[in-house]
Amino acid sequence: MKFNIIKKDYGICINNPNHFLSFSDFTVSDGIDIVENVNIINAKDEFDSTAKKAEIFNRFKGAYIAQACESIDYFTNSYDELTIFTFMSNDVIVEDFTDNLKVANSPKGFLDAKIDISHIIYLDKVIAPKDLLRLFKVVTNIKAKKIANMALPIHIQNILNTNDFLAVLANIPESKEEELDINNSSYDDIDFDNLKIKIEEAVEISIEDAFEKLKLNFGILDYFVSEGILIGDLVEAGLELIDDIEITQDLKDKIENEILNVLSDINIISLLSAALRLEHDLSDNRIREIDLRKDHKYLYSDDVLGLAVANQIGGTAAAFNFKRYSEAKPGIIYGLPPVLDKCFAGLIAGCMTKVMGE
Repeated sequence: MKFNIIKKDYGICINNPNHFLSFSDFTVSDGIDIVENVNIINAKDEFDSTAKKAEIFNRFKGAYIAQACESIDYFTNSYDELTIFTFMSNDVIVEDFTDNLKVANSPKGFLDAKIDISHIIYLDKVIAPKDLLRLFKVVTNIKAKKIANMALPIHIQNILNTNDFLAVLANIPESKEEELDINNSSYDDIDFDNLKIKIEEAVEISIEDAFEKLKLNFGILDYFVSEGILIGDLVEAGLELIDDIEITQDLKDKIENEILNVLSDINIISLLSAALRLEHDLSDNRIREIDLRKDHKYLYSDDVLGLAVANQIGGTAAAFNFKRYSEAKPGIIYGLPPVLDKCFAGLIAGCMTKVMGE
């Protein structure tokens, strides 16, 4: 390991007296650089202020790259000649909603909140600039692929890695000249395919570790929020088909409590999660054999899911009540796409059956 870590209250410096060859998208960088210091600076994304703070770390003016970051919280994972630094900046916390349910929230609101997971990758090898660029692309691609596969709620995806950064570092060739000619130097022979796999696995693990360290995980209420569905909207939809009964705050509270109670049922969560995924698969035309523009009238699996939700909550009586709610489409149900409207009709029908039957 050929680097040192220097920590200040305003930043982190990864120092290599023998210099790095780097490829980065940093605030202060020329893209590909030969540098002694790699700086992560606690600053707004302004070139002048970032450069000014970074100079404090550096003995030779210009022998550094620097990145502005709102947080200098990081961890490292090491694998033989590979070291990966993962920097985390997060405005989202998971809060208790009830005794059994949690929800992700942000004091900044989800228009301004950010979750950034950034990386600095160091390879203790002498790597050619063209291969360093290829590895930079490898990291970029695997990050995007990993995050897509996590299928996070839409409002979380929208704020994730909007301001992340990346640098890939390697050693520089030995040179007897005052100035190194990187285009005419000799570099280590590398098994690029094997190195690619190793880096991909390391980046995937680092992203999983980052979410764990940030204590970020997502549940059924977060996926409701991503679809614009609020518990209060479901309560109002349930009340629309009530006749000859005074609507009191006590009744509203009973319906809300019942909805929250059934959302602790693993079977209800599973059915609603299946509906959410199916809805996106169908609406985004991800399944070649299904075209809702042609096949919508033949689709009845949405009724099957909705009926299963109603029956799981309130039994046979709720199954009959499901027909009323799925046909009338009260309140928010009217605006939901075909699979979700049936499943949430089933949820409301089941909850209303239990509340009104008490």
